[in-house]
Amino acid sequence: MRNRSVAVIAAVLAASALGGGTAIADTGRPGADGAGDSYYPQDGNGGYDVGDYNLKIGYEPATKQLTGRQTITGRATQALSSFNLDLHGLTVDSVKVNGRTATFTRIGDHELVITPARPLRDRERFTAEIAYHGVPQPIEDPSLGPNGWQYAKSGGAFVAGEPKSATTWYPVNDTPRDKATFHLAITVPSEWGVISNGRERGQFKGDKGTTYVWAEETPAVPYMTTVAIDKWEFERTKLSDGTPVVNAYAPGTPAATKQAEARLPEIIDFLSSKFGRYPVDAAGGIFLAEPIGFSLETLSRPIYSGAAGNIPTIVHENAHQWWGDSVAVDKWKDVCLNECFASYAEWMWSEAKSGQDLKARYLSAVQKATDRFWAGKLYDMGPGNEFTYVYSKGPVALHALKNYIGAAPFDRILKTWPALHRDGNASLPEFQKFAERVAHKNLQGFFDAWFYGNAKPAPEFLYPGDLKPAA
Repeated sequence: MRNRSVAVIAAVLAASALGGGTAIADTGRPGADGAGDSYYPQDGNGGYDVGDYNLKIGYEPATKQLTGRQTITGRATQALSSFNLDLHGLTVDSVKVNGRTATFTRIGDHELVITPARPLRDRERFTAEIAYHGVPQPIEDPSLGPNGWQYAKSGGAFVAGEPKSATTWYPVNDTPRDKATFHLAITVPSEWGVISNGRERGQFKGDKGTTYVWAEETPAVPYMTTVAIDKWEFERTKLSDGTPVVNAYAPGTPAATKQAEARLPEIIDFLSSKFGRYPVDAAGGIFLAEPIGFSLETLSRPIYSGAAGNIPTIVHENAHQWWGDSVAVDKWKDVCLNECFASYAEWMWSEAKSGQDLKARYLSAVQKATDRFWAGKLYDMGPGNEFTYVYSKGPVALHALKNYIGAAPFDRILKTWPALHRDGNASLPEFQKFAERVAHKNLQGFFDAWFYGNAKPAPEFLYPGDLKPAA
């Protein structure tokens, strides 16, 4: 242990030598206005890590007006003179950092730049409280349509979108690399119901309506948070281990959709047998009336397009609780780690529950594959192309990998990878290295052929193991 008084004297002398006898405070520097993803360089921010979002909002469906107060608990990762949050639209009314009024400006379409009353020290824990209001608007995605806060024909609203959505309804560090717990208290007129992520913490009636409180204690990527307001039919059960299940069905949900979701405990048990223990603190589903362009793996409680309440989709979105949610992408070019594996979960389910011959399914896919199919990249496919061939070519590639390395090591990889990176982030090259260690085999040629390349694989990678077609 170094003597503290000696250390203090040395620090003062050093500061005096630099500053004419006056100690110089570290005023820090601005945090980065992006998180470093080449596909979306302005999304997310640098200089701090968020630990928790504690969001209190009021919403009036008749006027679409939202009022919010977001309290962020975080830790600086450098000395900060200022830092950014991401927020699309909406009007910021005030900001406080550590209880003191902070100044703020808006830059571009989503940067909220906050300057605390005093700089934050490196590794200092802090709170940022942002009051805001407005009418939320979705982000238009050229391929997926509206993302984020959207409006239901019933007069309600819901949040769904990838890679962006959270910024349309609360200030956030919008990057998959900064997971945080999420707590929501939302007040709406009492004729409306609300569902969100995680576990229910109560309902409280007051003069302004009913406040619904939800808590997601599993660290979440921002786009995996959601809220949905409608005149829901709620269904509450539990998994075999006691995990709470909450389903919310919009008015008019078909009976077939409810029958499919009734198999959720069976689906989660099956996925747990393949991927290891269920990694999230709650389960269930949000079943919209609107046929939006996608369903989404919102954490602990996927949100389903009105046209997609079927078994394969429910299997897919719940497989994401391991592949994509608990283990999130490092960067968006790694999205195959989400979608390829969730898509392959559908293959495994069909084999186990319907007796489908996966060799025949594989060979049929290969036979029908076009040049465009083979050109579809599964890694670093470029911004805007993330959600394309990962669904079709992705599961084909994984079945080839299973036959190239053998079923036993492949199954071991599927079960141990999610546990190894639980609540974290990972990249496809990291997955390759892990697979090589488990399989005791160099897989560079295979990954070059299937994941990194954009041409039809050579026969040794196209027909490995027993996948060779009959002569």
